[in-house]
Amino acid sequence: MNQILYYSTNQKAGKVGFREALIKGQAPDKGLYMPEEIPVFSNEELSKFKELSYPEIAYEVASKFFTTDEVTSEELKKITNDAYNFDVPLEKVYDKHYIMRLDQGPTASFKDFAARMMGRLMQYFLNKENREMLILTATSGDTGSAIANAFYGLDNIKVVILFPENEVSDRQRKQMTTLGKNIQIIGIDGKFDDCQAFVKQAFADTDLDHLGLSSANSINIGRLIPQSMYYFYAWSRLASGIDEKITFSVPSGNFGDLMGGLIAKHMGLPVEQFVISTNDNDEVPVYLKTNIYNKIEPSKNCISSAMNVGHPSNLARIIALYGGVMDEKGVVTKEPNLEKLKKDLWGTSVSDEGTKETIKKVYADYNVLLEPHGSVGWTGLESYMKEKGSEKLTVTLETAHPAKFPNEIRSLLDVDPKLPESLKNLDDKEEVFVRMQTKYEEFKKFLLKEY
Repeated sequence: MNQILYYSTNQKAGKVGFREALIKGQAPDKGLYMPEEIPVFSNEELSKFKELSYPEIAYEVASKFFTTDEVTSEELKKITNDAYNFDVPLEKVYDKHYIMRLDQGPTASFKDFAARMMGRLMQYFLNKENREMLILTATSGDTGSAIANAFYGLDNIKVVILFPENEVSDRQRKQMTTLGKNIQIIGIDGKFDDCQAFVKQAFADTDLDHLGLSSANSINIGRLIPQSMYYFYAWSRLASGIDEKITFSVPSGNFGDLMGGLIAKHMGLPVEQFVISTNDNDEVPVYLKTNIYNKIEPSKNCISSAMNVGHPSNLARIIALYGGVMDEKGVVTKEPNLEKLKKDLWGTSVSDEGTKETIKKVYADYNVLLEPHGSVGWTGLESYMKEKGSEKLTVTLETAHPAKFPNEIRSLLDVDPKLPESLKNLDDKEEVFVRMQTKYEEFKKFLLKEY
């Protein structure tokens, strides 16, 4: 196969190979890297997925994107086997409606799927080149802990993670702030969008070029390819055959998870539709209804905290996938194929009150425990089924373990979620992190002094 090249969504930077796109994170023109072409599975190839384990499916998906000159088959198999050594439960709720629990990894979040594979790929390329890297990442919740865990202790990668200090749960914060070593955590007195803006500005700041910056959140294309894999897995385990399509409800904040699903669909996965379920940060559902995109500034603080994003970075990729152009500020300079976009995506938003009611109702009706993000996904799916019917195969993504949100679960259900191994003893560990105001110059000075 020929090497796939990656272009910038801003279309003002040169095309690069996967290694360079992975290491750079963001394109020099502030755009996001996208594959020039998306490889496609044949129906025969997809049919064989039923017999494959999760690491084997991950290998098949990844090998469509990498030539053996980039990553050898032997090394890629090692990476997928090492990255995906945990379960991916598909929990039946009723009839043909399932929840895919992406919360069994080392930080009890779906971000583990992307972070572990990306970390191993970065380590592979850096070792080959005998070089070091400084990763900057903004997080609204689970990304930070997943990245911190995946890169913790690596001797050739240092990590700086920014988070909105007042908008993550205690356990989400402690998963980052109790590590140390090569992991530096910064709490920003602001919103996730402020953290994201700092990261993007740093990448474009020539004064910081010597630091060798890269990103590990969903700005980075290395996050999105791994996030396409669990869509294939769910379909392979639940569909009756190649002719049965599946609908996914995706709780959406920065839209990296959805973008992974769209990559899977464009690779040939039989997807009926994606339900985009947001909290009150509803800029994308509104865009789908009105054809007008307006950022929400500042973003609204909801209990589904990882989705408190007023301008999703990955929307630029979604627009690009459908033939349009959106810059990093959210300005659409070329409209995408809106008819096709709306055919594939069905959007809705869910209030905090609706989120809480669904947690209570699903537990009472089905004895199924949801946390706020999964509840937004399930509520969105219920709205979709009222309009489209409920007889088709559906999967809602549960993106974090309920034990990450114990206060909400206790107050709503009077139930204390059982702690997974990854969260045990966390409350007793010492936290260390830096606090900053929402001033880029302060952040820049910190980077120049410390690195």
